[in-house]
Amino acid sequence: MIGEKVTMNDRYYASDKNKGRVWIVRSEPWDVCGTECVLLEGYSGGCALDGLTKVEKEQA
Repeated sequence: MIGEKVTMNDRYYASDKNKGRVWIVRSEPWDVCGTECVLLEGYSGGCALDGLTKVEKEQA
């Protein structure tokens, strides 16, 4: 999980500046009141794991 690239999906609100941005996960998931959350590099606070979509590796 740590080091994976993700984007914010439409499950939760994401500001215009964060939509489409690629983030790098910087923590293992932890539980917050039944929701799995992770930390992202350059983002303050945790993000719900189900609000993130993994960026698939580009094919060579």
